[in-house]
Amino acid sequence: MEIEIRCEPETLPVPEEAMAAVRRAILTVGRLYGVEEAEVSVTLTDDAHIHVLNRDYRGVDRPTDVLSFALAESEEPEVIGAETGEVLGDLVISLERVEAQAKEYGHTQLRELSFLAVHGMLHLLGYDHIEETERLEMEEEQRHVMEELGITR
Repeated sequence: MEIEIRCEPETLPVPEEAMAAVRRAILTVGRLYGVEEAEVSVTLTDDAHIHVLNRDYRGVDRPTDVLSFALAESEEPEVIGAETGEVLGDLVISLERVEAQAKEYGHTQLRELSFLAVHGMLHLLGYDHIEETERLEMEEEQRHVMEELGITR
C-alpha cells in the first residue's frame, strides 16, 4: 500500500512513533479489506486547520478529530496510463483532538491516533455511522481491526 503522510503546518512536531502508528493502522486495514495495492494520503494537522476543512467541506463550524475524503465518492475522470493501484482518498487527523480525546477516554495518544486512522480508513472504504445499523456495523469493524492491531482500551 502506498501511504503518503504529511504535516500541515509543516512545522508541526510529529514523533516518528506517531507516523509509524498511522502507517501500521492503514496497512492493517488494507490487508484485512483487500486493498493492499491502494493509495492513501494522510495529513496530520492541528485544530485550526481541520476546523477550516470541516467548515468548508462539511458545513460544520468547529474542529473535528478526523476527516475522510473518499475519492470513490467524487466524479474524477479515469487517468489514462496511471498506475493500477486504487486511490482510496485522503485522511486528515487533528493531533490536538488526538491528545484531548486520549485524556478524555483514559488511553494513550498512540491508541487514539491508531483508532482515528482506522476509523478514517473505514470511511474511505464506504462505512458510515449516520444510521444506527451503520453505526453498529462500523463499530464492530473498528473493534475487529483494533484487535488485529493488538490495541485495546
